[in-house]
Amino acid sequence: MATLAYSPRLQKKYKDEVVPALMKKFGYKSVMQCPRLVKICMNQGVKGSTSDKKLIDDAVNEMTNISGQKAVPTMSTKDISNFKLRKAMPIGCRVTLRSTNMYDFLDRLIAISLPRVRDFKGINDKSFDGRGNYTMGVTEQIIFPEINIDKVNRISGMDITFVTTANTNEEAYELLKELGMPFKNIKKDNN
Repeated sequence: MATLAYSPRLQKKYKDEVVPALMKKFGYKSVMQCPRLVKICMNQGVKGSTSDKKLIDDAVNEMTNISGQKAVPTMSTKDISNFKLRKAMPIGCRVTLRSTNMYDFLDRLIAISLPRVRDFKGINDKSFDGRGNYTMGVTEQIIFPEINIDKVNRISGMDITFVTTANTNEEAYELLKELGMPFKNIKKDNN
């Protein structure tokens, strides 16, 4: 008896629609030249974590619920006496999503979470790093439906980085736009 392999909706869209569109636009000779999404990295710094260890546990649990994958605490690398910070103290949390989890999270982010942002007019298209990666900030974790608003102790934000194989900002912009990222409708200049 054959088992059905699960394939995320955006992964199928990438193969069926995004690759042909990018090949046409940039004139690639092979499918392997098309940029692709490699991973999505999410990280969150937790303010006040030096005095209250429960804040880190809450942040790790929230990020685990949001991403669908176990988040890990990030540790400090230096002693900083002004901040009452010792080396190897937990100061935030992070998670890296790849393959199926990555496409599932991106689908939920585009279809559900971003439209829940108040006065949402699209995401900024200026946050590319020059090497084909895009970073965006989320100011409130309560935009994600996985978070129960009644159980949130503190509103906090996070950074989400989309790592691609694109060589230029323009290629990465087109890749993310074709995948459905709601960029602002302003004229893009090529820098």
